[in-house]
Amino acid sequence: MSASESTRSGAIRVVVAEDSALFREGIARILEGVGFDVVAEVGDRDALVAAVTTHEPDVVVTDIRMPPTGTTEGLDAAMTIRETHPETGVMVLSQYVETRHAIRLIENDARGIGYLLKDRVADGKEFTEAVRRVATGGTAIDPEIVERLLGRNREEHELDRLSQREREILAGMAEGRSNQAIADRLFLSARTVETHVGSIFTRLGLEPTPDDHRRVLAVLAYLRSG
Repeated sequence: MSASESTRSGAIRVVVAEDSALFREGIARILEGVGFDVVAEVGDRDALVAAVTTHEPDVVVTDIRMPPTGTTEGLDAAMTIRETHPETGVMVLSQYVETRHAIRLIENDARGIGYLLKDRVADGKEFTEAVRRVATGGTAIDPEIVERLLGRNREEHELDRLSQREREILAGMAEGRSNQAIADRLFLSARTVETHVGSIFTRLGLEPTPDDHRRVLAVLAYLRSG
């Protein structure tokens, strides 16, 4: 059964990759507790790539740093998985805010991509909702990553065309939040957020396309601006 077929027919299938057995087990139990099907738990890069080939999961949850060197093996594996299994979502976890890794991960296509700090796992609801978004083709970028990018000094660029409110809404979009979720956070109506989103697309010069990926393109413009 392919990843997309499994999503439609039942539980979302997940491969968890983390070299700490205790943390790996914790992630698996959190996901299983809300109905995910954890099909494999692995502790290194090669085992992760092999598990994806064997199980064809809907989504992978992986630490960015894994054996053998403990540097970017998890991120490298995620990039490989994106190339060889494009229907599989990838959620990368990091101990620290590393914006360059987030940009590297999503620079070609942000759909089905997540990048969260490990601390988010403790909030089971937020974490599992983010994994679910990624598994179904959405985007989930950690709010601290977004805040860091927003606060960095930069030269004049296209995002300077946006108002402060539009930038706040675009930040919510970068985190992977729906219009309704953004509205709830900013105490606005969903219609007001929808109007601002349309304005963001116009100001960034994003014309409608047949598959209408403007939301992803706007997020990419935002993240590349840092």
